[in-house]
Amino acid sequence: MATRNVVKKEDPILRKQSRVVTKFDERLWELLDDMAETMYADEGVGLAAVQVASLKRAVVVDIQDGRGITELINPVIVERSGEQNELEGCLSVPGRAGIVKRPMHVTVRAMNRRGETFEISGSGLTARAFCHE
Repeated sequence: MATRNVVKKEDPILRKQSRVVTKFDERLWELLDDMAETMYADEGVGLAAVQVASLKRAVVVDIQDGRGITELINPVIVERSGEQNELEGCLSVPGRAGIVKRPMHVTVRAMNRRGETFEISGSGLTARAFCHE
């Protein structure tokens, strides 16, 4: 594992559309491991692959609630409810934060690193992290 550079808001890659992941191989696993290490090193709770200059639909989230890291490949929000307005920051926009309106509860359908589909639900900070990434 290695930390990668987090691209900043000025980088045009952040405005490009990421591609659906179709290969669930060692390169993807290395990317996910590096993303987790980078997220922890920068004290974040979530990181999208595009933030480390990889145009893949891959996300890592760990809100430090004891559940550990959640990897979401090709994630889609399939259900949302409620509302919350909370302070959010972004590793690609260091030193800045703002109040953002998000659902209070979401369910996400995604794939794991082996290409297996699953659904996961979260509320509060977890829902915000899933939506943000």
